[in-house]
Amino acid sequence: MSIARSASSLQLARETRERFVAATEGAIVPLARAIRDRLTALASEAGNARAMQEHRDDFVAFQGQGTRWVSLAQTGWRKALAGSGGGAAAASSGLRLELIGDEEVESNILSSRLAQVIHDKASFELSDLRLRIQHLEGTSELDAHDVLKPETLAKLLVEQWLGAGLSRGMWTRVQDTVQLALVDVVVKAYKDANVFLVANGVMQEIDLKSFVRRTGSSGGGAAGAGGGSGGPTTSSGSMARDSGMSGGPHSAQRPGFGFAGSQQGSVPSAVAPPATTGGSPLMIARQRAQTALLSLKRFVTARIGGDTGAGAGQHYQAANPDGRATDAGGGGGPAAPRVFSRTFAGAIADAEVAYRMAATQFMDGPGEQATLMQQTAVDLRKRTTELKKRAPTTADKATVEIVALMFQAILAEERIPFSARVWFARLQMPVLRVAIAEPEFFGTLQHPARMLIDRMGSCVMGFDAAAITGSALEGEIRRVVQVIEQYPETGQRVFKLVFDEFVAFLNRYLTQSDTTQRVMSVAQQVEQKETMAIQYTIELRKMLNDMPVRDEIREFLFKVWAEVLAIAALRYGAQGEQTVMLKRVASDLVWAASAKPNRTDRARVIQDLPQLLQRLRQGMALLGIVDEPQEAHIKIIGATLSDAFLSKTEAIPQAKIEAMAERLTHLEDFVTDVGGASDLPLDAHSIELLLGVDAASIEVVPDAAGAKVAEDMLAWAHELQVGNWFMLDHNDRVSQVQFVWRSDRKQLHLFASADGRSFLIQAGRLAMYLQAGLLVPAEEETLTVRATREALAKLDANPERLLN
Repeated sequence: MSIARSASSLQLARETRERFVAATEGAIVPLARAIRDRLTALASEAGNARAMQEHRDDFVAFQGQGTRWVSLAQTGWRKALAGSGGGAAAASSGLRLELIGDEEVESNILSSRLAQVIHDKASFELSDLRLRIQHLEGTSELDAHDVLKPETLAKLLVEQWLGAGLSRGMWTRVQDTVQLALVDVVVKAYKDANVFLVANGVMQEIDLKSFVRRTGSSGGGAAGAGGGSGGPTTSSGSMARDSGMSGGPHSAQRPGFGFAGSQQGSVPSAVAPPATTGGSPLMIARQRAQTALLSLKRFVTARIGGDTGAGAGQHYQAANPDGRATDAGGGGGPAAPRVFSRTFAGAIADAEVAYRMAATQFMDGPGEQATLMQQTAVDLRKRTTELKKRAPTTADKATVEIVALMFQAILAEERIPFSARVWFARLQMPVLRVAIAEPEFFGTLQHPARMLIDRMGSCVMGFDAAAITGSALEGEIRRVVQVIEQYPETGQRVFKLVFDEFVAFLNRYLTQSDTTQRVMSVAQQVEQKETMAIQYTIELRKMLNDMPVRDEIREFLFKVWAEVLAIAALRYGAQGEQTVMLKRVASDLVWAASAKPNRTDRARVIQDLPQLLQRLRQGMALLGIVDEPQEAHIKIIGATLSDAFLSKTEAIPQAKIEAMAERLTHLEDFVTDVGGASDLPLDAHSIELLLGVDAASIEVVPDAAGAKVAEDMLAWAHELQVGNWFMLDHNDRVSQVQFVWRSDRKQLHLFASADGRSFLIQAGRLAMYLQAGLLVPAEEETLTVRATREALAKLDANPERLLN
């Protein structure tokens, strides 16, 4: 609904937007400078070869395209101003039905992250500004592309980033820098805009009652999308647009309901349920989980019809002329396509928005947490009952009931802190929407919606409420839920994207403490050092394969100098001055140890020998080889050089020496990743000796010498998920620990306990601990599997509730 306003009011609104755009446009150049500085810092950091190459590529790409991005962003931002304001497009945008491509969805997710941060920081200023602009223009909502909405600026920056030829991956790597450089500027621009309007007499005191009435009318108006009365047309359109249920892919044809004989997902054959004995504990747990899913499928199929052994679903929906979906199933043969009723989609959207408002009141209201949680459950149950009444098919009724029972079980899980449980509850409607549109949600453990809930649940259940409330982890869960709510039309894709983002967040969040960072850094360096040493040894063997080099020199280069080069590459970089010098020492030693039949070569050896020995000592000192062990190596080398001086060794052509020196200089270009099969010298003493780091705070659990490790147990160790909690029985002391980090080559695993201790466990020993029951998952089954089992138990006891 739009109310005619005076030209002066509209002009004031336009001027406010112009001032806002000018203020935020001025941040783009400094933002580019901050990104360039960040990429420069990343490019100069030492790390594994892949990461270093990635950082160098990012730096080069931004050097070439950064200026173009700035120009495109500034121009695009000014153009956005020209089409902004007035609310004209708002009324029509809710009527558009369009499919969204995967790339656009991924870009929207990237921009939504930045927009959400701005929302969080500027919520009050933005809310006030929105109300003042709506007052000036006589509209009920800002235009979907209004420059004052954080989504508009965020989306433009990402789109122009891609338009300039820069990658999504690079944006992800610099997004923290973008947020840091941009958010404060935008927040200040919102504040200045409010100050400007107040100075011009616009709503010096904001009346919140108008906002409450508008929200209420929107909630009722959404019924208009489902064929009921209530609210102005613009309100219902706004509600449909905001909730994402204005058509889109959900109005397309869908497969039959998954419980009615659907073979989608990884559901085992209904003829023979999977065995629950034999195999590793990991396999047994998976079989038990699949059995729970299969049992639920059989239960529902028996009550809504269909043959569990059928090759395709026999229960489907057909669309009536009025757009409602009705049962058309029951016959044999292939399943007919199903239309997702837009009326029912609108009902789900109404319930989602209404519960979102109620949940906010629950969290902000007074009272005991148990009481508030009960109110939340009651509210969700009420909305479930209403949805079942409006469900057009028995399949939809069953889906509504089962999803509701699953979330009842999740909300009853007291180990999930209250503040996190409320956010979990807000996922019920998005999950319901996905379960109706994608029946494989009930048939596979790998559905992204299940994986996300399970991962978030397994992470938070080990923390107490005090540790979660107000933490970055709670903030990330809130962000994940809000992103899912923003993109309801994308199905499981948005769940998959935010799942990947949540996993990436956990990898940062769980390793942010100084102690963990220190332990992780040391462990990573040990693994990198050992891997590089093996790679260098292999290359040195190749180089010396056809050279007549004494065994004493070969052994020294393979066993000592390869590790010297690995340590140097870690400390100084592969092409650092010290590393290049030590690489040259290897070729100089090979030449010095070859026969010297002519006077010129002997004179050169005499001249270069003091420096060569000094550099050999310097390299061995990097490994902690000093005093007597160092002298023993020098003595053996000295004896070999004396024989070479007397031509008692074989001569090596100078061309081969020079080729070796050249290959050593660019050694990293030739080495290959040999994986994680090396035996690491993993103990506190070797860590301290090799890297000069005090390892007293690390409880090191290395592989047992000569112990055989079962392959299935090693596979289980490699599949442990960061963030999960375990009970660790080490040295007759039981501790609750969280898995916080795995090294790049899966050789080293770091667990942290609540009392600050860290356990660095090597892969082989970790597998043995899992097999012996010394490391036990805190949860026998995932959150959604347990919720499925509890839902099935209630349905077994009270089967009538499925469709009533």
